[in-house]
Amino acid sequence: MLYKRSSALFKNAENVIPGGVNSPVRAFKAVGGTPIFAKSAKGAYVYDEDDNRYIDYINSWGPMLLGHAYEPVVKAVIEKAKNGTSFGMPTEIETKIAELAVSMVPNVDKIRFVNSGTEACMSAVRLARGFAGKEKIIKFAGCYHGHSDSFLIQAGSGAVTFGSPNSPGVTQGTAKDTLLARYNDIDNVKALIEANKDEIACIIVEPVAGNMGCIPPKDNFLQKLRTLCDAHNILLVFDEVMTGFRLAKGGVQELYGVAADIICFGKVIGGGLPVGAFAARNEIMNHLAPLGSVYQAGTLSGNPLAMAAGLAMLTAIKNDEDLIQRLADKTEYLHKGFARALDTYNVTHTINREGSMISIHFSEDEVVDFETAAKGDNQTFKSFFHGMLNEGIYIAPSAYESWFITDALTYADLDETIRAVEKVAQTL
Repeated sequence: MLYKRSSALFKNAENVIPGGVNSPVRAFKAVGGTPIFAKSAKGAYVYDEDDNRYIDYINSWGPMLLGHAYEPVVKAVIEKAKNGTSFGMPTEIETKIAELAVSMVPNVDKIRFVNSGTEACMSAVRLARGFAGKEKIIKFAGCYHGHSDSFLIQAGSGAVTFGSPNSPGVTQGTAKDTLLARYNDIDNVKALIEANKDEIACIIVEPVAGNMGCIPPKDNFLQKLRTLCDAHNILLVFDEVMTGFRLAKGGVQELYGVAADIICFGKVIGGGLPVGAFAARNEIMNHLAPLGSVYQAGTLSGNPLAMAAGLAMLTAIKNDEDLIQRLADKTEYLHKGFARALDTYNVTHTINREGSMISIHFSEDEVVDFETAAKGDNQTFKSFFHGMLNEGIYIAPSAYESWFITDALTYADLDETIRAVEKVAQTL
């Protein structure tokens, strides 16, 4: 494929935008080459500035559950925009989407809308600290909760030591309150709790990880986290920015039957517009201003365009009885096709899948956490990425990201994708 216009646009962008992009993964640093500039998208396809068509498995990193330019969402945004795009005042539609979301998600009474998943997770942790009256949190290596200071922490010198910042600008003071655990390792979590008794406000986790590839919880990991939190008076925060309304209509809480104390949302809940949200039962949410003393605010929070898009999206999801199963069936079909193709050409791999999320890891080891995800052959992934791109298949330009399946994909699209994997596998 030719990328002449994308290449020229990237050069221009580098002059005025750091790295030429507004989110680092888009820069193709992990895979090499020049980023593809999108021009339009419809259904399962995205078109670049050189008029190349791709079957899209990023889907804006998850929100396009029903496909790009989904007509009810587009129509809702257009109609709402005619009456004004933002007021900085309450609007009726905020209550409508709040009522719908609360009716779909288990174990919540109230929800607060913000503008991104980062804001949702940041605010949820602040609320947890304010409610619990404690300062430390536990997060998991490889789980990404946005770029707030508290979350940009890597491992320290030992399993029960303080974390240290892995981004300049994050202070040691912030880092000392963030403890790093291993995903799917409940004994490691227990050790952290024992070493920091009565100091931990919350544990925040992607209940199905998506930022080190798709990694589901193993051996009742979520249930064991719930038991630990109950035993030690710790709040359990589920970051469902990726999984909310995607893996089940009520998210991972519904899928695994585990109740979280605070749940964070983004992506699907905004129908493709910038939206985040966090929700909990009344006992916790009533600590938020203006009812309580935990402060959180935002000029564009609950803006009518985002609320209109989200309401249309959630309404469509709630009313489609077979949607979640259709998505899971399509993802399973891809899984079987990918495995068959890669096995045929003796390509070492592991495939992880949960519902409509899937990832290929070029490793012979089972991938259960960030350490095992990091064992994947990145050179093979780079070759795979560019091979798939040349075949008109757009996947995440990083070995540590999940693929997101959309209902707009037809089985003909899935077969085309599997054939592309077969062709690329011969070159790996």
